[in-house]
Amino acid sequence: MDTTRRKVLVAGVAGAASAPLMGMPTSPAIATARAQQQRNRDQPDEGLEPLEPTPSNKQLRLLFLGGTGFLGPHTVNHALARGHHVTLFNRGRTNTHLFVDEVEHLEGDRRTADPLEGITALAQGEWDCVIDTSGYHPREVRASAGLLQSRIKHYIFVSTVSVYGDRAHENMDESAPVATLDDPENADFRNAANYGALKAYCEQAAEQIMPGRVANVRPGLIVGPRDNTDRFSYWPVRLDRGGDVLCPGDGTDRVQFIDVRDLAKWIIHLAENKSSGVFNALGPHYQLPMSEFITACKSSTNTPANLIWADADFLQQHNVQMWSDMPLWIPARGDFAGIGTMSNAAATQAGLTFRPVAQTTIDTLAWYKNQPDDPAREGRVARNKAEGTMRSGMTPQRETEVLNAWKNR
Repeated sequence: MDTTRRKVLVAGVAGAASAPLMGMPTSPAIATARAQQQRNRDQPDEGLEPLEPTPSNKQLRLLFLGGTGFLGPHTVNHALARGHHVTLFNRGRTNTHLFVDEVEHLEGDRRTADPLEGITALAQGEWDCVIDTSGYHPREVRASAGLLQSRIKHYIFVSTVSVYGDRAHENMDESAPVATLDDPENADFRNAANYGALKAYCEQAAEQIMPGRVANVRPGLIVGPRDNTDRFSYWPVRLDRGGDVLCPGDGTDRVQFIDVRDLAKWIIHLAENKSSGVFNALGPHYQLPMSEFITACKSSTNTPANLIWADADFLQQHNVQMWSDMPLWIPARGDFAGIGTMSNAAATQAGLTFRPVAQTTIDTLAWYKNQPDDPAREGRVARNKAEGTMRSGMTPQRETEVLNAWKNR
């Protein structure tokens, strides 16, 4: 497959790639960061934080594989604020309006039948660190890590806590067994049943090629501004609508997630410190019950809301699905007895920090209110503010039906 290379760096950034930033407040890299942050201020609906430049002691050359979806832009945003030189490698199809003049762009497609054919744009160049946010199959990671291993120092692979095949035990750490497949090489990553295991094989592929130089980051549900799944947004938006709100269980089931901005900042911290190992990346720093999470969502709005908690058995009897109808919620029993208790000790020891849950809910609600309605299309449910429909969670009509059944039980 033909690949193209297009450089759109602001003048001088490439030449400054190896220059220290201390004492250089007007360097091209700082100017680049400031330009991007001003653009973020001018377009708040993009959901990227208007970070002030805080240059790192050493400017890094960072190569993002992906970088334009949800986590990627937040991480690029933070990298630019730190004064790093950024290269994006992707297909050039998603959010092409972002970072037009601030980074170098390389185009290709690692999802070709032969991944090496799709990444020829990476045949030249040296970087301090690769940040891989788009690897879903081990052959993709094997190809990228294999091609780059002699020209990079560090590889950060964004994996998932879905690598674990077992959620029945509390306080699981990174030593817990990961899921496996009978035939991973021919498994389709688009099949949700294969997702976690394939990510585990991706981790192994990177570590086998670059032993001791890989950080495998396993996030939980990534949430916050720019999350178009509405899996987290459902709750602050629903509380903002007010009235009787159906809440799942008795409030004691625990939930874990990670604010995308905290994750992005920490990934750059890992790059700056050349950290390696395996890390569960999810928070907060304590075990968060569903009731406290809902209270945080309620605090993000002044709209009166009446919380109505319906037990798990009732919800199951009325075909209310955990996670999809009631986002974030999985009752802690049976195969999911350990849900919401996964250890993040390794990540916090490596510098991961968490902003208050209420801040995430406030910012997510503010971002959501600035988003346009979106009609239904293939693979995506309609988002309509007036009707209260979102891409996750219950429709208002369905919620009313279940609430009436609860009141009349």
